[in-house]
Amino acid sequence: MAFPERFSNLPEYAFPRLRALLDVHPPGGEVINMTIGEPRHPMPDFVGEVLSENLAGFGKYPPNEGAPELLAAISGWLARRYGVRIPEERLMVLNGTREGLFNAALALVPETKGGRTPLVVMPNPFYQVYAVGALAAGAEPYFAPATAQTGDLPDIAGMTAADLDRVAVAYVCSPANPQGAVASQSYWEELLRLAERHDFRIFADECYCEIWRDAPPPGALEAAKAIGADPERVLSFHSLSKRSNMPGLRSGFVAGGAECIRRLRQLRAFAGAPLPLPLQRVAERAWADEAHVEASRALYQRKYAIADEILDGVAGYTGPEAGFFLWLPVEDGEEAALRLWTQTGVRVLPGAYLARPVAGVTPGQGRIRVALVADEDETRRGLEALRDCLYG
Repeated sequence: MAFPERFSNLPEYAFPRLRALLDVHPPGGEVINMTIGEPRHPMPDFVGEVLSENLAGFGKYPPNEGAPELLAAISGWLARRYGVRIPEERLMVLNGTREGLFNAALALVPETKGGRTPLVVMPNPFYQVYAVGALAAGAEPYFAPATAQTGDLPDIAGMTAADLDRVAVAYVCSPANPQGAVASQSYWEELLRLAERHDFRIFADECYCEIWRDAPPPGALEAAKAIGADPERVLSFHSLSKRSNMPGLRSGFVAGGAECIRRLRQLRAFAGAPLPLPLQRVAERAWADEAHVEASRALYQRKYAIADEILDGVAGYTGPEAGFFLWLPVEDGEEAALRLWTQTGVRVLPGAYLARPVAGVTPGQGRIRVALVADEDETRRGLEALRDCLYG
């Protein structure tokens, strides 16, 4: 029996690799898990109330593109957050942003560009769904290093003109996972102009945009408005997983040009999994409420301060501008993660597990990713153990 080859070269996913590395050894102390980016702050207190009021909605098929009330709440949030008015026909609700990031590649990457296989650019290291979306669409992934030398964002402008002409889509994550770097307004504007010159789209993964240290990160949509870019040039993806501490709600959205969204809605009508109506009602309330977001952000900001205090003096340490990961320098990520586990019980993720080797170099090889998702006390204990083990 034959199987497709297009996914045959995928490496093992990061967390099975981590389990294979660590779980054959006993922990060296209290287990503190700082690997996965699963928010552990309190959910908004209105979730149960909204669900109970809308239980009958589980007896109905939900609208594929999202209920009108939810689309209106999302449109209102975009106007408040970015000063951009996006009409509801240019929005689509997602069953988790990962679904959208994958299906956008299927719906919008052409079969060829200039008579050749198109390129889909992504930062390296990167969120793994970008590469799978590219392969599923029949494109060639292009791994653009996102390292300290490039400001921890992909240097797409540094690609050759010939490669840029093959690009169909560029995924950009800001705030960046794992580095916490933020794309400035000028970065977005320059990238949009580059996309206009070489005729490609930007998929802006902005799921961490509401977790920041000093100032809200600029967005791709507001940059597009500022320079009058073609609305079809950029799609912006957002999520309630990080913003509202509800990863299990599986609720996000995509905003873009009318034709891009029409094509995404068409694909969803045949092959998608729309969000159940009671969950859409929770999402509607969440996008309309800022109090719970501000409270959660304040907790993250306190944990930034804890990290800055504990890791002060560590050579190469830079606290994140945004997001909830530390991207810490080590000699070797796997060796550091294994030593930390066996000596202290703290679990972290080797940075290379989020990257691919290019020309014999794997970005993140000398890094570990540390998630600041636990409460302040557990975060402090974990970081103190990490510091004493790896940097003492």
